[in-house]
Amino acid sequence: MEIVRIGLDLAKNIFEVHGVDAEDKAVLRNTLRRDAVAQFFADLAPCIVGMEACSGSHYWAKVFADLGHEVRLISPQFVRPYVKSNKNDRNDAEAICEAVSRPSMRFVPPKSSEQLETQAVHRIRQRLVSDRTRLVNQIRGLLAEHGLVVARDISRLRYALGRIADGTDNNLGHIISELACDVRDELSELDQRIAAYNKRIRDLFRSNEMCQRIGKIEGIGPITATALVAAVGDRTCFKNGRQFAAWLGLIPKQRSSGGKSRLFGISKRGDRYLRTLMIHGARAVLAKSGGKTDPRSQWIERMRERRHPNVVAVAVANKNARIVWSLLSGDKAYQPTAPAQA
Repeated sequence: MEIVRIGLDLAKNIFEVHGVDAEDKAVLRNTLRRDAVAQFFADLAPCIVGMEACSGSHYWAKVFADLGHEVRLISPQFVRPYVKSNKNDRNDAEAICEAVSRPSMRFVPPKSSEQLETQAVHRIRQRLVSDRTRLVNQIRGLLAEHGLVVARDISRLRYALGRIADGTDNNLGHIISELACDVRDELSELDQRIAAYNKRIRDLFRSNEMCQRIGKIEGIGPITATALVAAVGDRTCFKNGRQFAAWLGLIPKQRSSGGKSRLFGISKRGDRYLRTLMIHGARAVLAKSGGKTDPRSQWIERMRERRHPNVVAVAVANKNARIVWSLLSGDKAYQPTAPAQA
């Protein structure tokens, strides 16, 4: 029995295996417990192992690659059309095995341990920022119910909470004043934790030559640079900069038929966190482009004359993504040049 391709449905404890031979005939169907997976694949001859890109997939990709297998990670949305009949783990494994055999299929690049560690730093920092945002919105709403309206600027809220803690604002009840003091302490703790993660990201940025190279692009700082390098595993999986921008969801969504082309807003596919960082960085570029005479700023100003600022920001983010791909795919430094006409 020669197995050339295997579809593996990952789980916490129970794994489903579906294998086919050179004639695409099913020759293996098996259910494995987690502690038996590594030994099972160690006993197999090297073959193609397909898995959905999900939690734990990069760990298993490294395990199977060390055993000599060729690992292919595939997005779950591309597996769904190949599921036959009802959805269950065994049918999912068969669908994965079928999907990875398609010559035009797009795969997710496996990540190294260093990339996963950097991503973990970003994920925890992102959660802390979200916690702080929820805390700020909650206390603003509670204070508004007692007649104290605070501006959306977080520094204004810190100032208002300080006045409440100092007893300057005496129009609030005893309980709400105590709650405001508790929130002030919690907000201060979140600020300190976020600052610590920002420092850790800056240290990662300084220690990585690739991050420093793309960090010279206008609109890309240490946070965006480290997030991009951590997310992009094998850079050769993107044929060009447009494909990389499409992976980030920065190209128009298309619904064309009958020779009629219809374009809508951006597709918003891929990693929302990366796309948000790219667009926020582009907004910072727009804010500083006024009055500048360099070709890039002039191109931005010409676009702003005829398009909405949000559209211009996405266009700048798209261009930055293409530049990032160019720098990552080759050993070259950033050289600002006149951008193409939009």
